[in-house]
This record gives sequence, structure tokens and C-alpha cells, in this order.
Amino acid sequence: RSDAARELLSGIDPHTVDHYLLNVDHPLVVPVDTKVRLLITAADVIHSWWVPALGVKKDAIPGFVNEAWFKVDPDKPGLYRGQCAELCGRDHAFMPIVVDVRSKAEFRRAGRRGRARPGRDRPLITPNAAQRESHMAEQPSHAASHDHDHKPHGWRRWVYATNHKDIGTMYLVFACTMFFIGGLMAMLIRLELFKPGLQFFDPQFFNSMTTMHALIMIFGAVMPAWTGLANWMIPMQIGAPDMALPRLNNFSFWILPFAFTLLLSSLFVPGGAPAGGWTMYPPLVLQTGASFPMLIFSIHLMGASSILGAINVIVTIVNMRAPGMTLLRMPLFVWTWLITAYLLIAVMPVLAGAVTMLLTDHFFGTTFFTAAGGGDPVMFQHIFWFFGHPEVYILILPAFGIVSEVIPTFSRKPLFGYEAMVYAVASIAFLSFIVWAHHMFTVGMPLAAQLFFMLSTMLIAVPTGVKVFNWTATMWKGSLSFEPPMLFALAFLFLFTIGGFSGLMLAIVPADYQYQDTYFVVAHFHYVLVPGAVFGIMAGVYYWLPKWTGTMYDLKLATWHFWLSAIFVNVLFFPQHFLGLAGMPRRIPDYAVQFTDWNMVSSIGAFGFGLAQLLFPYIIWKCARSGERIGKKAWEGAHGLEWELPSPPPYHSWTTPPSDAVIARGAEH
Repeated sequence: RSDAARELLSGIDPHTVDHYLLNVDHPLVVPVDTKVRLLITAADVIHSWWVPALGVKKDAIPGFVNEAWFKVDPDKPGLYRGQCAELCGRDHAFMPIVVDVRSKAEFRRAGRRGRARPGRDRPLITPNAAQRESHMAEQPSHAASHDHDHKPHGWRRWVYATNHKDIGTMYLVFACTMFFIGGLMAMLIRLELFKPGLQFFDPQFFNSMTTMHALIMIFGAVMPAWTGLANWMIPMQIGAPDMALPRLNNFSFWILPFAFTLLLSSLFVPGGAPAGGWTMYPPLVLQTGASFPMLIFSIHLMGASSILGAINVIVTIVNMRAPGMTLLRMPLFVWTWLITAYLLIAVMPVLAGAVTMLLTDHFFGTTFFTAAGGGDPVMFQHIFWFFGHPEVYILILPAFGIVSEVIPTFSRKPLFGYEAMVYAVASIAFLSFIVWAHHMFTVGMPLAAQLFFMLSTMLIAVPTGVKVFNWTATMWKGSLSFEPPMLFALAFLFLFTIGGFSGLMLAIVPADYQYQDTYFVVAHFHYVLVPGAVFGIMAGVYYWLPKWTGTMYDLKLATWHFWLSAIFVNVLFFPQHFLGLAGMPRRIPDYAVQFTDWNMVSSIGAFGFGLAQLLFPYIIWKCARSGERIGKKAWEGAHGLEWELPSPPPYHSWTTPPSDAVIARGAEH
């Protein structure tokens, strides 16, 4: 058990122990030059049997028997070490695997002595495991309205807000708050991983931090930030006075503080916060204690907020464009948000259905995902990732739109291939629905399914490549300047491309068998979301902040913010590629000694990146308080409709629709 393991390990220097955390009492003994067939299953939750040097990784799923094969060359006997790669509870870091490969003569001699009969004289559940399950069963589980034309004042302006700018501001402030809360959890994670050994936190609390960090950053920081930018900019960019459904807009925002108050309060209930990972795989998540219904209900509230916001965006764009603002005259940010809104409406109900089935499995005796009752744990993974992969593009598509606004402005050229960009975004959105199972290659699926999802995942690189090419072509022979929005957009372009290339590596089935559930996946995902989504948000805020406030921020300080962020984000995440390739599983609070150096580098990068972000709210506060006044246009190359309004814009953006000539002039650029 983890408490016993912590007590035992607390007095041990990991550097004095050979193969720290990677030793077992009874290794699996096999001969060289012999095909070995593994039949892999699990009795409690989903595990993953992984020995990197043997090239074997296969998930162990309750109620299923997966098959894996390996063969060791005659000249390579010895000990091969690995460990469980799938989050399986508080003991996840303490599940080593050792394969003792011997010459055929030694294997026969050991067999005659009765010391090596792999898989024959041991039950699937050992007595110790049965005793542990009995003990765990005895203990509480730890894994377990006003006139629209009137401008209100004071606190009523915010509580009863119906103006799109006020609601957009509330979304952005809320997202910034959640960003720092989630970032604090990330600091705790990297603090524990600074060196091997259990330093500060119980493994259960560590798992809670990884779970909460992901949920807060995805649903509490990035998605509300995009909705805030959409609220601020879409009416201004399409010539509308406000969002189409202002009271619904207010309601969709005020759901979020209640959702995240509920989620964060789960830290203080018996058993602690959810610790089953943000993907919430059963059966592990069904062992969550009193925080389980809080998790499910908060996800329902987040989903309801997202769906209501998406409906508002679609109705606004479809019905409230100014005369002359045709679909193919709309700015790319509006296009990307329109497509994002349709994705939200399509996939958020899927997530709601999946977590509702988890709820009924936990409380009402259904067995949708319980193998002992005829259910299928893998079905949840299919349902979740049918939501999960479009969700990745929900997080990144608006960033494509912002970069498509920023690069032409600071290149002083029209966007290259506008229509191709629109079709590329639509193609990405469509393809995102048919690639979900590349997250699941190790669960055991037919070869035809593996080929289909591998090829469809590679295909999504084509429209993404079109976008990267068009952004590069836009800058070609342009009159470039490098203000903070452009710097963040260029960092997005380079670093998101790195994330895309590592994603292509993960799409290749034989390679993914080694990369899945390692820190290579962590590096890939964070290169997409941090230099992708977060840098896109920062580019958008720095681009439009002078328009919102009517004052210019401190460009020198913002440039410092960029360089510190760009340097430390690479110090933080690039070493994690090496950790994954070297065989370090993700979601573990303790690790083998050979991973120490790169973990220390990654943690230093995390602390530097976190401290650098303190500049961001200070720059915004200083801009609003004492920035230099500007006119309509903050940037020389800006030509959208929003730059035809005063700075700051009036309470209602376009009380009189812009003329066709003004719209055409903006669309030409």
C-alpha cells in the first residue's frame, strides 16, 4: 500500500539503490530466441503492461484478455525492466515489471528446479493481492433583468450584465483566475517531481493534483478565455450591436463560478478530490469517494455553459451580421469560432451522456462499464475520446483565428489564401470526428481499425499544413514588425508545429505502443495547448487590449513577458520528450533514478514559466490605469471592422450598421 511504501521509502536515498522502484521479488522468467505469448488482464482497474526494451505495451482491462508477443535475440539475455503505464490509483508509481531473459539451458535448469514456471503455478490474483483488495474494500476509497439600453452601475453592472463587453470581461477575469489556480497545482506537481523519492505529497494527493490541474486548465481557463474573446470581438467584427441572446449570455457565464466552486470544494471532502485522471476511466474513477458526484455535477454545469455559449455565438453570427458582411467577408476569428461552436454543440452532450452513465454505475447499480456485470470499460474510452479529440480542436481553432488576424496586421499584407484557410478549418473540424481511437491503440483493437485511425489521423495534418503554409506565405516579403502580439503569434507558429510533428509520431501504431502513457504524450499535449492555445490567447489579448481600454500597454514589459514565457515553456516541456522516450510513465509521483536530470530541468522551467506569468495581469492593470491614450487604430496594419470604432468602443458597438464600403475595405485586408 502507498502509506506503507512511503514509510519504507522515506528513509531511503534513491541514488543508493540499484534500479530504484524497478525491482520485484519474482520476475517473469523466459528463454531467449523463443516467441513468448502474454495473456494480459486485470482484476480491479485498467493497468498497462509495458517493458520498453522489449517493445511490448498492452492494456490490462477487467473482463478482457489482451494478447501480446515478444522474442528476445539469443545474444541479449538479462533483466528487462518496465512498469504499469496506465493510471491505476495511488499505487501507480509502485508497480514495476521485471522480465528475466535467460539462455535456453539456464531456463531449462531453472525449470527442473521448480523455480521458473511462468504463469502456471501462480493464480491471477495472488493471496497478497486478495488480502489487499479485502482491506481496500473495508476502507473508504480514496481514488473514489433590466432595460437592455440602460447601462447599470456598481455591482449590478456585473451581476446583471447583458452587454457583450462586460460579459466578455468577466469570462476573461474568471479564466485568468482559473489559470493561476491550475498553474499553482502544476507547480505542486513539478515540485514533487524535482527529484526521485516521495518528497512532499501522498500519491493520492498527487493524483488529485494532476486530475484537477487538467480539468481546471481545460474547462476553467482555456475555454472561458476563448468565450470571453468571442464575446468581446464577434459583435464588433461583424457589425452587430451586441450578442443575439444577452440574458442567455449572462446565464451561461454565471454557471461557471458555481461549477468550479463545486469542483474545488471536493478537495475538502472525505477521501479528497477526484484522482482518476481528467479522462475519468472506469473502473478506477468508480472507486472515487464522496467527491465523485461533485465531479460529475460540475462537468454537467461546465457542459451546459459551453452549449449555451455556443448557441449564442451561432445565432449572433448567422442572424446579426451587418448588411454586406457575407460569410466569405467575415474575419477568420469569427469563422473559427463559428466552427468551434458547432463542435461544442455536437460533442458536449456526448461527454454528458458518458459521465451520466458513470453516475448510474456508481449509485444506481447499472453496469455500463463494469465487466463483472456484462459491461465494457473500453466503451467509455470510445465515448470519451469521441468527445475528447474534437475538444482538442475546440481549444485550438480560435487560436488559428487570432493568428490569422495578427500575422497579416504586423506583416502589413492581406492574409494569403483566405478561402483556403476557411476550408482548412472546416476540414479539420470534420476530420476530428473520425480520429478518436488513436488515443486507444494499446487497448487491443483489430488491425483494420488501427490502420483506419492511423491514416485518418495523418490526414488531418494536410489542412493543418495548409494553414501553416498560408501564414508563412502571408509574411513572405511583408513589412514585418515584432510587437508582442506578433511575437506570440510567431511562437505559436513554431512551437505548435513541434506539437503537430510529435502528434504525427503518436499516430503511427507501432511507435505509439512505446509512446502511449509516457511523458512523450505529456510533452506533445502541452506543446499543443500551451504554445498553442495559451500563446494564442495572449496574442489576442495583447492585440485587442488597446482597443478595449483606449490606452497602450507597456510594450517593453510585454516583450519581456513573451521572451520569458517562450524560453521557459521550452525548458519545461521539451525535456519531457526525452523522459518519455527513455521510458518514464506519466502520472507518477516517484520515478527511477535515471530520469532525475531531465525532471529537474523540467521543474526549473515550470517555476520560471509560472513566475513569468505574474507579469501578465500586472501589464493589463498598468495599461488600464495609466496607459498612453490611442486613437481608433492601435496598429498600423490593422483593418478589421473593430478598428473603425472609437477606442474604447461605445457601450453598444454598432448602433448603426457599418456601410458596405467600410466592410469591403476591411475584407480586402
